[in-house]
Amino acid sequence: MNSIYCQRTPLRRRANVRSLRLNRMTWQEPYDDAMFDFSRGEFDSAIVKLQAVLTADPENFDAQLALGMAHYRKGDFAAAIAEGHKAEKLRPKEQLVHTNLSLFYMKAGDKVTAERHGLQAKIESWRADAKKNPDAKTEGGSELQIARPVPPPMKFSSQPWKKKPPTK
Repeated sequence: MNSIYCQRTPLRRRANVRSLRLNRMTWQEPYDDAMFDFSRGEFDSAIVKLQAVLTADPENFDAQLALGMAHYRKGDFAAAIAEGHKAEKLRPKEQLVHTNLSLFYMKAGDKVTAERHGLQAKIESWRADAKKNPDAKTEGGSELQIARPVPPPMKFSSQPWKKKPPTK
């Protein structure tokens, strides 16, 4: 009996070490594997791997967005739309989410909803531009003022650093 115990102990240790490695492993590696499969056109494999990532981390926005696109590339527009709305719940003001949903709805034949998401994507684009350049507002504080002409450059009467042409 002692020999059986001694033979099983190393196996148990190996299993424990393996489970510790899996617990420590980040979800970036399975996500990268799924994206590699996606890039090779192996959408079924990518979908399975992305679902595994989302099972472990349901708040993983990148995996959720990629899952919707994998379903779209596979031709399953209904699943793509469902996954796209899950991504929208994670980040409702993300431009790429609405762009993808617009694409999914257009391919599914729902032009009205596609245009609504397309408009929402454009609005989010403007919102992002406004955040990048907060000084674009005019002096009055309103963004909707009429553009004023730029005044011409000032001319100085005497510019000693410039040579005057000789007079005849």
